[in-house]
Amino acid sequence: MIDFHSHVLPGIDDGSRDTDESLKLLKMCSEQGVTKIAATPHFYPNDDTPERFLRRRNEAALRLKERLFDGAPEIILGAEVYYFSGISTNESVGQLRLGNTGILLLEMPFAKWSPSMVSEILDLHGRNGITVMMAHIERYLGFQSADVWDLLLKHGVVMQSNAGFFTDWRTKRRALKMLRSGRIHVLGSDCHNTKDRTENMGKAYEILNGRDREYLKDNEEYIIRIGVKEHASGSAEAADSP
Repeated sequence: MIDFHSHVLPGIDDGSRDTDESLKLLKMCSEQGVTKIAATPHFYPNDDTPERFLRRRNEAALRLKERLFDGAPEIILGAEVYYFSGISTNESVGQLRLGNTGILLLEMPFAKWSPSMVSEILDLHGRNGITVMMAHIERYLGFQSADVWDLLLKHGVVMQSNAGFFTDWRTKRRALKMLRSGRIHVLGSDCHNTKDRTENMGKAYEILNGRDREYLKDNEEYIIRIGVKEHASGSAEAADSP
């Protein structure tokens, strides 16, 4: 099981406060069956540069690595990059991809996106080997039309959902429907701490049936290995009804 979105690195953003809390989060991951976790601290282009960000991120990762326990999930370094105008032509943004993959985790504004913003997402996707992964897509659903999602999916943009979308009884049915129709490709905990925004991948997987899990596993393995995949078909036909 791969957690594609977390704030597990110590003291770098609004996530884990220190190394002790990071280790507790990783222990939770291990207990829930997470074998790899993407460490994706926030990158805000108005407040930082990729170079400064990478220096701070790597220092935080080193502090954590020095205290890792046996059996801890493999940490894959990346970033949660907040959208900015001109991102598709920015030469430095590629440094923020997830590990050795082409994946760039992109956070969008919680508002209706203009046509130019959607075009820029598509321009960024596939440029210089970048594959866009939309962060916690459930947060944007009410702002965008179905046509926007259809366009992004058609071009192979990867859709990441938070595990909480599945564990919340109010949204679980919709989450399963989206997963089984190929509109969600991977999950992430988006964990920030050990209290109210904690690791919950295991709880989400308890809700899924075997075919759902196989679908996610296939996507995880392909994305980690290559970073690019056409997601035209989901598990809708194979999956059991919710």
